[in-house]
Amino acid sequence: MVCEITKDGGLPARSPLLPDRQEQGDFFVCDIFDAAPKGDMASMAHPIFSLSTKPDHRIRRYEDESGQNYLEVKPSVDGLATIHDRDVLIYCISQIMAALNEGQKISQTIRLKAYDMLKATNRMTDGRGYEGLRAALVRLQGTQIETNIVTGGQEQLDLFSIIDRARIVRETREGRMQEIEIELSDWVFNAIQAQEVLTLHRNYFRLRKPLERRLYELARKHCGRKSEWRVSLAVLQRKCGSASTPREFRRLVANIVRQDEAHNHIPDYAIRLDEGYVMFFKRQTVAALVEAEPPSEVAQIRLKPATYELAREAAPGWDIYQLEQEWRSWMADGGLDAPKDADRAFQGFCRKWYEKRGRP
Repeated sequence: MVCEITKDGGLPARSPLLPDRQEQGDFFVCDIFDAAPKGDMASMAHPIFSLSTKPDHRIRRYEDESGQNYLEVKPSVDGLATIHDRDVLIYCISQIMAALNEGQKISQTIRLKAYDMLKATNRMTDGRGYEGLRAALVRLQGTQIETNIVTGGQEQLDLFSIIDRARIVRETREGRMQEIEIELSDWVFNAIQAQEVLTLHRNYFRLRKPLERRLYELARKHCGRKSEWRVSLAVLQRKCGSASTPREFRRLVANIVRQDEAHNHIPDYAIRLDEGYVMFFKRQTVAALVEAEPPSEVAQIRLKPATYELAREAAPGWDIYQLEQEWRSWMADGGLDAPKDADRAFQGFCRKWYEKRGRP
């Protein structure tokens, strides 16, 4: 049975964040952190990683509102990759993006020091840290994805793993890994080359609960340059990939909201709950992140006035501006490029929306 973290234990007087292990201070840590943490937008938008604290063997399938794009995640015998395993992916993406920004030649295969990764992702560097890293590599390679969601202008229709291969290049005499070679999947590497990535707050690695990390990812993905993002609990649960009952999911979110009200511990965004809706409000700390990122092609689309009239004919009874938001979110969530003919694409979206749902 899949088990998510559910124990509240009351609200602690101290911050819910994990200790900042970087404060231990190694002379080369500054070099590690020259690469700002970054996550790819496609896996931030979709619940690929498990929130479970035990091996999760569920097969997940998700479809977007149009029914055209799907994503199916299949675990190995070791279970799905967890949201804490995602730290490995974030570290690799961050290193490659830093090299890309410096004009260096990048490769789909990256070699790194295990100790550097553990330190940069705020993990313990004792034996448990190395064992956890090895287990994460196994789950990342074993978790398979089938999707037709576009990254970097290319559509993947085959079955692939999150990482294609992981190889321990050097080990100490005690068997502790020193260097690792990781080959990223085409899907992830295409997203990096197209710069479909978002910068994350460093305190992301200090969030204790898997659900806290997932909520932050979604807020970072959907809030963007907006001051707030509002989403129903039902939709939020689907986006999180939570296996809890709706009642239990509400309780878990409510507990995180209470802790955030007391400690402001969620990076970049304040989280509040109001009558079945969860609201994310942008803090001042996120301003520098979004200002440094150029608006996406999707955000810059401007539709012709006549297009709205044709869209009303395609979806009679529906609020066209609401459908426009759904259309833009659908493209942004999937990391899709702006269509060559945006006006015709929006009309087609409205037509299919009406065919699927009829009148409101």
